[in-house]
Amino acid sequence: MAKKYIGAIWNEARQSFMRLTIGGDWALALPATVRRNLRWYWFDGLYSAASDNIYLTYLSVYILALGATRTQIGLMSSLSSFTAALVLLPAAFLVERFGHSKQFTVIFGGVIARAMILVLSIGPLLVVAPGIVWFAIVIAVTRDAFANFAYPAWMSITGDIVPLEGRGRYFGARNFIMAIAGMLTTMLIGELITRTGTPWGYQIAMAIAFLIGMGGTYCFGQIVDPRSNLPHSNDTSITFKTLWVDLRAKKLILFLFTTTALWNFSLNVAGPFFTVYLVQNLKANATMVGLTTVATSVASMLIQRKVGSLSDRWGPRRLQLISMLLIPILPICWVFVTAAWQIIFVNLLGGILWGAFSLASFNYLLDLFPNNLRARYSALYQIVVTLSLAIGAALGSAIITPLGFKVVFVVSSIGRFIAGLLFAGLVRPLKFSRQATNPN
Repeated sequence: MAKKYIGAIWNEARQSFMRLTIGGDWALALPATVRRNLRWYWFDGLYSAASDNIYLTYLSVYILALGATRTQIGLMSSLSSFTAALVLLPAAFLVERFGHSKQFTVIFGGVIARAMILVLSIGPLLVVAPGIVWFAIVIAVTRDAFANFAYPAWMSITGDIVPLEGRGRYFGARNFIMAIAGMLTTMLIGELITRTGTPWGYQIAMAIAFLIGMGGTYCFGQIVDPRSNLPHSNDTSITFKTLWVDLRAKKLILFLFTTTALWNFSLNVAGPFFTVYLVQNLKANATMVGLTTVATSVASMLIQRKVGSLSDRWGPRRLQLISMLLIPILPICWVFVTAAWQIIFVNLLGGILWGAFSLASFNYLLDLFPNNLRARYSALYQIVVTLSLAIGAALGSAIITPLGFKVVFVVSSIGRFIAGLLFAGLVRPLKFSRQATNPN
């Protein structure tokens, strides 16, 4: 009897887990191929989040441990953004010209970009100080360039994989497991680095990030591209003139790009320096850095399913607006903290707000961009993001030394709030059904 009872519990748990991997009960009626793609994409999110959280959380402090200055950290962020801006449009052109979005994503984002993380981990074995700092910066920038080169293709196939009617719930479920994966790996890797010491701990962490990331590459490789058997248009008409004419005709997209530029500029005035402030001024070790990141993941994880449901019910634009008007609170909180442990509470709030913003803004882009031009518009959007991030990081690097961290945090907060107000005024609710493909 007990064995039968345990078996029933196991079967129920297994079925619940399988439903989670496709985004919930709404997806059960979808064709088997669509559900299979959703499941593999869910597992890709799990592995990719674990890998990316290790890399993004500890990259700056790794390079600091190699001897970098605060200015070099800001320069690295700026260079990554400028380099990304250079590769996005050519990447979109190639996707529109030749198709093969899945292969494009796997090769450049899944293999080459992640291989750079492995190179970063063995860098100190190849180059000695002081050249190792610049070597690490170059490799990190190269990694970001290849990841961004794959971005238009990734956006294109993502819109084809996830059905429109359940995107909020699906990405809520996917983001839920991504938050768990990020939380666990960040916490464990932070403890590993603290116990191992520098720079060996960071090198091991980067090697682990590479290995886990390749799990994500394998999962993404199992996805069946829904467009693989469809005839592909070989339109080669992308020029700066046609892009500008097209954007002027689609003012909603143009206004979105404008507010996005100010938003990301404001974010990155302070963005590269939060971890530096945490380590240098608040005296946090790697374990504490990991705990503060885990706090973000915990909060994001707890609200993802609810946020996904709200996005489907309210529409992603409303949810994005609310989060944009509240996120400026976060850098102001950093001004008043006096100990590293207090950042945990700031990041709990940040996890809620950023979790809502990330899901809503991503779904809004998928709704807004026409299906057949998604690679093009996502490339343009990411160019706006990367250029504004680069300019923001450059300004932050220029003023961080004479003005200090707290002034930079306040400037970032003011800019974020203004961007939120502009989004409210300019980026109006969509005037067409979510199935429409010609926003204006």
